[in-house]
Amino acid sequence: MGYFKLVGNRCRDITVDMIQSYILTRGKISAYAANYDLRCLRSLFNFGIKRGWILNNPTGGISFLPVEKKVKYIPSKEDMLKVIVAANPDTQDYLWTIKETMGRMSEINRLTWDDVNFDERYVVLFTRKKKGGHLTPRKIPMTKRLYNVLYYRYSQRDKTKPWVFWHTYTSSKSGEKHEGPYQDRKKVMRGLCQKAGVKYFRFHALRHAGASIMERRNVPIGSIQRILGHEKRTTTEIYLHSIGEAEREAMEIFEAEFEGEENQNPLTDSLTEKTKGSQHTL
Repeated sequence: MGYFKLVGNRCRDITVDMIQSYILTRGKISAYAANYDLRCLRSLFNFGIKRGWILNNPTGGISFLPVEKKVKYIPSKEDMLKVIVAANPDTQDYLWTIKETMGRMSEINRLTWDDVNFDERYVVLFTRKKKGGHLTPRKIPMTKRLYNVLYYRYSQRDKTKPWVFWHTYTSSKSGEKHEGPYQDRKKVMRGLCQKAGVKYFRFHALRHAGASIMERRNVPIGSIQRILGHEKRTTTEIYLHSIGEAEREAMEIFEAEFEGEENQNPLTDSLTEKTKGSQHTL
């Protein structure tokens, strides 16, 4: 990480100005990266204070950089299916499992057959709520499709391998071949989206899509929160991009308040004529 160059100095010699300058430089690359480094530095200095190594935390008066939040792209059902069809059989199973559980990539990577209960039709996904914390389990009911995908995969499994999804890979350090669960498959989606001829999206978009579909079907947000494995309701709300029925009904009530007046108000007619006139002149 870039901030290691900064803390290469003695901690007591690092000033607010030094950190501020570093954060602004990092911000030219990404506000997210700058804020992440600031959080790490703040934790580092707090740790030093608790141990009695230093007296002050020079990050205390430094604010996080503003981040422009954008609505994340959610692929259509048609585009998701195109990408799944474009994949090889093993990757198809992987995509279906992410889509049907709305699990994180890391959760699906660590999925083992001991976590799959065919009798009661659920899978157990494990995630770390906090960095360095314990893995926390949650049960996800199986859909019919997920049951069929996993049951067939189970019947064809290598009984010496505990993982649902695994591969043979070459170690970058030793150059030797190893077998183990997937660690990272981020590059897969770019190639599949190109092959399917759709706008690029990541594995995580399947999770967002599932949450939005459930919201549109009026699934309680508490249920969506538990399925996604979020600690906070506010985190779940970030995933919900669709306009709910409550918002639509509210706007219809607002609109209805003026419906009777619009036909009688000469100002409305005047504005309508101006609008029509401006359209003709374009």
